[in-house]
Amino acid sequence: MMRIDVISAVPDLLVSPLNSSILKRAQDKKKVEIKIHNLRDYAYNKHKQIDDKPFGGGPGMVLKPEPFFECIEKLKQERNYTRIIFTSPKGKIFNQKYANELSLEKNLIIVAGHYKEIDDRVREYFATDEISIGNFVLTGGELPALMIIDAVVRLIPGVLNDSEAALNDSFQDGEILEAPYYTRPAEYRGMKVPEILLSGNEKEIKKWKEQQSALLTERWKKINNMEK
Repeated sequence: MMRIDVISAVPDLLVSPLNSSILKRAQDKKKVEIKIHNLRDYAYNKHKQIDDKPFGGGPGMVLKPEPFFECIEKLKQERNYTRIIFTSPKGKIFNQKYANELSLEKNLIIVAGHYKEIDDRVREYFATDEISIGNFVLTGGELPALMIIDAVVRLIPGVLNDSEAALNDSFQDGEILEAPYYTRPAEYRGMKVPEILLSGNEKEIKKWKEQQSALLTERWKKINNMEK
C-alpha cells in the first residue's frame, strides 16, 4: 500500500477532496494511506506561530523552518521516504509521465507551502523534487498537492474499476489527447453522435479515433504555442 503524507499550514483545504470520489475509494480499498499533518502542531511557541517577516525586507510572511524540520524528521524516523516533494512555481512542470513515475513509489511526503514562501533552508535540506503545476502563482501549495495526489493515486492498480481506464487517458502515450467521447441519446437537440461510432465497425471506429486524436492534439499544441 502506498503512503502519502501531506504537510500543510491550512490542512482544512485538503480534507474534503481527499475524502471524496476516487481518492476516498482508494483509501477504503486500502490501496493508499493519506495522512495530513498540520504544521501548527509542530510549532515551538505557545501561540503556535509558524510564520515570520522575511530577512532583508519585502512584503508577505515566510513559513518558519522549525515546524517543517520537526515534522519531516519525525516522519523519516517512522519509515523510509524516497521522495520528498515541494510544490513550487520554481519546480519542474508536472505531467503524466511524472505522475506515472511517482505512482511506483512506496512512501511520499508532499510539502505544501503557503503565504509568501517557505524558509529556503527547508527545501535545501529535504527536497528531492520540486513540482509546479504551471506558470502561475496560487495562494498556497494545497491545490497543487491535491492535483498531484489525484493524478498519482488513480494510477495505482485496483483503484479504478476499469483496469484499463488510466492507461487510455490523454497524455499516457506522450503528448497525445484522446478522441471525443459520446453516449446516449444518439441525438440531442439536433446534435448527432458521429455515425461511425454507431456502425459497430471496430476497424473503422479505431481509425476514426486515431484521426480525431491527431486533430485534437494538433489543435492543443497550436493554442498552447507548442508547434515546432
